[in-house]
Amino acid sequence: MAAEQPASVNEYIVHHLTNLTHRVGDGGFYTLNIDSLFFSVLLALVFGGSFWLAARKATAGVPGKFQNFVELVVEFVDTQVKDTFHGTSRLIAPLALTVFCWIFLFNFMDLVPVDVLPWIAHNVFHIQYLKVVPSTDLNITFGMSITVFLLVMYYSVRIKGAGGFAKELLFHPFGKWGMPGNLILNAIEHIARPVSLALRLFGNMYAGEMIFLLIALFTIGKGAEGLLSLGGFFGFVGQTILGLAWAIFHILIITLQAFIFMMLTIVYLSMAHEEHH
Repeated sequence: MAAEQPASVNEYIVHHLTNLTHRVGDGGFYTLNIDSLFFSVLLALVFGGSFWLAARKATAGVPGKFQNFVELVVEFVDTQVKDTFHGTSRLIAPLALTVFCWIFLFNFMDLVPVDVLPWIAHNVFHIQYLKVVPSTDLNITFGMSITVFLLVMYYSVRIKGAGGFAKELLFHPFGKWGMPGNLILNAIEHIARPVSLALRLFGNMYAGEMIFLLIALFTIGKGAEGLLSLGGFFGFVGQTILGLAWAIFHILIITLQAFIFMMLTIVYLSMAHEEHH
């Protein structure tokens, strides 16, 4: 059942796509999506706490299953960094690991049945709206992509110097005679990176969430008596089969999206360490 019984299919979908918000400032100058922030911080604590515990309990002898899993993830990310990033930085590998695991946990929340947490929030905490997948919030995906953009700008200036970075913007790729065109092309390229990072992750996860909602419509509002009817029974069976099939396929999508975001982060930071002559 939904957190609050909807009057129509449209209201059901809109209800699930509405954030729990809080207006801040005089007249509500800006709005905070409380649910997205809450789950982002919660999943950061889950990631950081679990890896910290794995490090604390790590043994040189026969490792446990969770230690094996953590070492496998760390080794996988470290391999990707070594194969892609050709500079020297102590930040890149931990950053890549954090990006991959954090976004994977964001996306993994999409596999929680769509009505479970909103129903608990409504009936236990009297919260009307609740979105549980942070990566379906543009504010979250843009926040992460803009952070990557700022790191790229920082390393571009740090490695190449302010003058060197300015020359790269002005003289690459067409030389000094093409300065206006060079500046426009480079500006578009740099701006397009965080925009594409944010929109790619948001678009894929939003589409996945919509499909789960559409599958949930098979039995919405039928109640116990409706489910016991022939049409309700077949609707429940169809919902179960389609939901399970999409969930299994969606595991690949959520992992792939986390991997793509991580790899592009490494690539962009690697490019920031390269100098054009």
